[in-house]
Amino acid sequence: MKHCFYLLAFGLLLTAGSCEKLGSAKVVYLAHTLPITHPVHQGMEVFAASVEEQSGGALTVKIFPDGQLGTEREVLELLQIGSIAMTKVSAAAMANFAPEYQVMGVPYLFRDKDHFFSVLEGPTGEAILEAGSEYLLKGLCFYDAGSRSFYTKKQPIRTPEDLKGLKIRVMSHQMSVDMVNEMGGSATPMAYSELYTALQQGVVDGAENNPPSFVTSGHYEVCKFYTLDEHSSIPDVLVMGTKYWDTLNAQEQGWLRAAAKVSATAQKQFWEENVAECMAKLKAENVEIIRPEKSLFANKTQAVLEEFSKDPRMKKLVAEIQAQ
Repeated sequence: MKHCFYLLAFGLLLTAGSCEKLGSAKVVYLAHTLPITHPVHQGMEVFAASVEEQSGGALTVKIFPDGQLGTEREVLELLQIGSIAMTKVSAAAMANFAPEYQVMGVPYLFRDKDHFFSVLEGPTGEAILEAGSEYLLKGLCFYDAGSRSFYTKKQPIRTPEDLKGLKIRVMSHQMSVDMVNEMGGSATPMAYSELYTALQQGVVDGAENNPPSFVTSGHYEVCKFYTLDEHSSIPDVLVMGTKYWDTLNAQEQGWLRAAAKVSATAQKQFWEENVAECMAKLKAENVEIIRPEKSLFANKTQAVLEEFSKDPRMKKLVAEIQAQ
């Protein structure tokens, strides 16, 4: 069924193209998988509004949310062949195409949020965004997707030792598996859709994610301990297929670049507001919020960084980030 849906969406897009013209206006298609209530979608709405304003209506953006045109990977592939102009995906998804994006998943690489955004919005971030162009996927900006932290069902995590013997659900992502195992836990990759039931039934003892995901998933109903160790910060990325980008003139490209920056600034505020609402919700639901000494956790994950840095390119990139 999913395959048929994908083919149908693909067929429709081949008919329409990655953009269309309405009168004298050129309309760009932007597809993503998030609901319209999500703060990242709100950022994309600002992007669309800014493009229309800067271009005087000559260039507009039509957003297709909620996975209407496919999964993250399916839409990325449609970008590569020029059937859709733009999408928003996780940096983890982009790492499957451009390895430089893998650095975002290195635990405790970024000292704090200021360091994180200083890197992403500076020359290093620009180089990572551009790295995808070799694979026909040009990054325009990063969106805040928060920091991932541990939550557990039966006992709080205050130090890495508290993870010993606990089964912690992680993404199917080797660095995440290695991180939890190095801390003494038992990393358990599992589909996100299966996690609520797995927590209820005790198949796993906990998981890790950002506050909005912890709340919207309803996992807080089962897990009453949330440890803000903030081990990784994997942003979202606004991406345009180079096949479409290369059809634009310099002025049109300038409108899109400028609008991306405007939207990234606005989206950070949307995210902060959403996190504040979620933390208030967790407090009202009697979830214990734990703020541990992060250095204890970071020290336990040095082997993950060392393994990642065996690749000379990644070692250079890590050193570049640490020096900022």
